[in-house]
Amino acid sequence: MRSPNFYTYAFLNTPDVPLRLPSGNLGQLLLINGNNISAVVEPGISLESSQNNDEEVIKMVLAHDRVICELSQQTTVLPLRFGTYFNSEETLLNHIESHAQEYQEKLDHIQGKTEYTLKLIPRKFEELAKISGGHGRDYFLAKKLHYEHQKSFIGDQNREKHHLINLMMDIYRSSAIIQDYVEEVRLHLLVDRHDKALLFKQVLTLQEKCPHWNLILGEPLPPYHFV
Repeated sequence: MRSPNFYTYAFLNTPDVPLRLPSGNLGQLLLINGNNISAVVEPGISLESSQNNDEEVIKMVLAHDRVICELSQQTTVLPLRFGTYFNSEETLLNHIESHAQEYQEKLDHIQGKTEYTLKLIPRKFEELAKISGGHGRDYFLAKKLHYEHQKSFIGDQNREKHHLINLMMDIYRSSAIIQDYVEEVRLHLLVDRHDKALLFKQVLTLQEKCPHWNLILGEPLPPYHFV
C-alpha cells in the first residue's frame, strides 16, 4: 500500500490556465490549490523506504530536478528542497496559508526570471622548464625572471577577479550570489528571461578584459539559490 504522503516539488501562484504537469518519480503529479498559492505534489512517496537504497535515492533526486525544470519552462515556480513532503493535504494547505506572505514575496522577486551560474576558473601560470646545464648562472637568472613573471601574473589575476565580481555585483545587486572557492569562483545570477542575449554579451566582454580567467556560463535553471 502506498504512503499517504504528499511529496512536494514546488510552490507557485495559482495558475489561470491549466499546467502540463509532468510525470513524477512513480506516477502523475497533482496541483493542490490554496487561496493564491498552489503546490505541485506527488502522492504516495515514502522517503523512508528508499533511504538505504542509493540507486533509488539518485533516481528520486533526478526526478525532483527534472520536474522543477519542466515546470519552470511554463511558469515561475518556487523550487523546494529534495525531500520536502507533508503527511496530508490539510497539513500542506495549512503550511501554505501560514507562510503565504513569505512565499508570495519570493515569487514576486523571481517572477519571469531564471538563474545562470557563471564560473570563473583561474588560468595556470606555466611552470619553468628546467634549463639544461644544471644550476648555473643562466638557470638562476631564468628562475628569478620566472618568479617575477609569476608574481605579476597572480597580481593581475587577483585584480581581474575583484574587477569582475564588483562589476557583476553592481549590475545585478541583490540578484547575484558569490561562492568563492579555491579552485573557482561561482556567480549565481538571477536574470530576466528576456535579457539572455545581454548576459551573453556581458560575459564575452568580461572574458576579453579578464584574460587570466576562463569564464564559463551555465545553462538557465530554476532560481534555486534565490528562494
